Amino acid sequence: PTFFSVMSNRFSDIELREEEGIPTEEFLESCYAIVPVLDKLGPTVFAPVKMDFVGNIKKINQKFITNKEEFDTLQKIVLHEVKAGVAQVRNSATEALLWLKRGLKFLKGFLTEVKNGEKNIQTAL
Repeated sequence: PTFFSVMSNRFSDIELREEEGIPTEEFLESCYAIVPVLDKLGPTVFAPVKMDFVGNIKKINQKFITNKEEFDTLQKIVLHEVKAGVAQVRNSATEALLWLKRGLKFLKGFLTEVKNGEKNIQTAL
């Protein structure tokens, strides 16, 4: 078994809701489950990535916990912030989601390079 195969919360286990989208709580749990990977990859090299990653998860979670029923999907959070005119405001949940998505893509790209045999961390990054 690998770290990824025994993760308690995986993105692949999230069931999308047809009309409503990605469940917020399950998405955040999957994001938190990835944080230990960053420690394993290198606590020094990945410290800034981890701080950014965790900070963005917390921002989305802060919005979610203000009204768990209303913000039960990521799409509902974004639509609410767009309607309220705060989606592009610094530290909004929408901005945090954008940066979190970028962080996840970065991590996926890095891990893909390593999986494909890249031994040099700098090159893989």
